[in-house]
Amino acid sequence: MSERTGRRAAVLGSPIAHSLSPVLHRAAYAAMGLDDWSYDAVECGEDGLAALLDGLGPEWAGLSLTMPLKRVALGLVDTVSDLAAKVGGANTIVLRDGRRHGDNTDVYGIETALGEAGLKAPSAALVLGGGATAASALAALAGLGTREAVLAVRTPERAAGAAEVGERFGLAVRVVPLGEAPAHLPAELVVSTLPGGAADVFAAPVAESGAALFDVVYAPWPTALAAAVQRAGGTVVSGFAMLLHQAVRQVALMTGRDDVPVEAMRAAGEAELARRA
Repeated sequence: MSERTGRRAAVLGSPIAHSLSPVLHRAAYAAMGLDDWSYDAVECGEDGLAALLDGLGPEWAGLSLTMPLKRVALGLVDTVSDLAAKVGGANTIVLRDGRRHGDNTDVYGIETALGEAGLKAPSAALVLGGGATAASALAALAGLGTREAVLAVRTPERAAGAAEVGERFGLAVRVVPLGEAPAHLPAELVVSTLPGGAADVFAAPVAESGAALFDVVYAPWPTALAAAVQRAGGTVVSGFAMLLHQAVRQVALMTGRDDVPVEAMRAAGEAELARRA
């Protein structure tokens, strides 16, 4: 990757052009006076991650990882946090003293986003989707005090990994076909980890159930599901809140500082989303 003075960081994934992460991280650097830090978005698939990591110079401080890189990254780092190992995915690589450390800030992002909305300890949750984000959501729910969760997925046999993560954190997890999700309402909280539009079919039953909603989508916003719950007077948490708070933790890890400007990052992200709308 091209040489540049100062410290560098980037978000990797495929596709990545839409990522809001550069806006958030750059806002943090500006507010923290880190004028020689830069943050980019780099297109990278699973097959290219090892070579990219091998090509990084000492100016690199860290990397944010999106899909499909979170699982494969675990085998390409020197050390892994207990949380990332337990969740089965790293969305963060901290580069320091020639070594790579894998970590997971998604769980923190979800916990903080839900707590900020007053959803501190839902006793039961319905989670739509069974991928890496669902696994992090289950870990976050367990951290908040949730005791049981239903995981509604298109292909139940492919959700074993996410279910095992939940159980590792002490949750009682039941996996059901996605089409059966409405039968498991009401739940105090519904978490949708499905891509935009995929959860629209559940808008009416979720809204009518009175459940709170955490929808990991942040653009376009609101989704049909989120809009329905909002109209019904329910609590709605968007994926932007998760993205913001996981980025806050990443900035702290990469810079080694704890004075991360959450509100400056929030304002920059909201302004960019408004610009894109």
